[in-house]
Amino acid sequence: MTAASTPTPPGATEGTTPEAPEETATGGGVRTAGTAGTAGTDERLVHRSLLQRMLGRPELGAVVGAIAVFVVFSVVADSFLRASSLSTVLYASSTLGIMAVPVALLMIGGEFDLSTGVMVTSSSLVSSMFSYQMTANVWVGVGVSLLVTLGIGLFNGYMLVRTGLPSFIITLGTFLMLTGLNLGLTKLISGTVSTKTISDMEGFASAKALFASELTIGPADIQVTVVWWLVLVALATWLLLRTKAGNWIFAVGGGQHTARAVGVPVARTKIGLYLGVALGAWISGQHLLFNYDVVQSGEGVGNELIYIAAAVIGGCLLTGGYGSAVGAAVGAFIFGMTSKGIVYAQWEPDWFKFFLGAMLLVAVLLNAYIRKRAEANR
Repeated sequence: MTAASTPTPPGATEGTTPEAPEETATGGGVRTAGTAGTAGTDERLVHRSLLQRMLGRPELGAVVGAIAVFVVFSVVADSFLRASSLSTVLYASSTLGIMAVPVALLMIGGEFDLSTGVMVTSSSLVSSMFSYQMTANVWVGVGVSLLVTLGIGLFNGYMLVRTGLPSFIITLGTFLMLTGLNLGLTKLISGTVSTKTISDMEGFASAKALFASELTIGPADIQVTVVWWLVLVALATWLLLRTKAGNWIFAVGGGQHTARAVGVPVARTKIGLYLGVALGAWISGQHLLFNYDVVQSGEGVGNELIYIAAAVIGGCLLTGGYGSAVGAAVGAFIFGMTSKGIVYAQWEPDWFKFFLGAMLLVAVLLNAYIRKRAEANR
């Protein structure tokens, strides 16, 4: 999916774009010197106030929403502010955020991936069943799982650039194939719909320490997934705002034909984004396996929509070319606060999906309003 327009990037690095004397691809699209700001003045040289720069940030609406949700549950739930409760909220947020960040980058690049939820399960199933069936060190299974999961991402990206079909169609097909493979192969190999325990196998303890351990910080026990989440957010933000590849991502999302015209490697960029999603799925899958030891083959269906929703709440446009990794992280944090805050407030959990849907709509409307105000003030 691509967009006809090419929005301006939030805070992208200058001077790291493909060479183009008149039209320059930047972090959020394509700027033409002399067409913004005053006549004959590059818009990058136009002075903007701190307020104007803040209003131009894609994650602003999500930050406002996160503060509102935090205040609400702090008031209505007595236990919400306890260290153990906040640790649980961070854990729930991190398990979503590890996938929401690469999904956000893919959406900024103008594409979707509907296979992410089941890809996480596929990754964990491969690790577990390969290690068990081959009686190998679990790290061998983890390595094989990495190759298989990256292969799935490569398949999605290659099919997209070779066929020109919408990513919705291609990844929907991958979603259905993986759903069937997860169930069919698990029953064929294990005889049931779940994997066998591998907790007594060599290498399990060290793998669990990397993917599913807890860190004690003060009065709280923090899951290592929070560290993975924060590292991915930092890497993705650096990639988007400080590298040439980040400029390419914004450019292909803003308009791939224009991006290709100024020298952006569109095919490589899109395939790279799908590989990034696969890497996130592998990390999530290994956490799923080493945290619970046994994996159900039917897990993960529907999670792909939650990852996309977190990215949208964080400010990513469905049309591509606009968004941030920090915004996706904030969107995941809102999900985590809501899912656990409802429990701490002793509300009926059946209302969870209603609140998520309402937040999604409010976030989209708020982001659209902020973008219009920011563009009007330029």
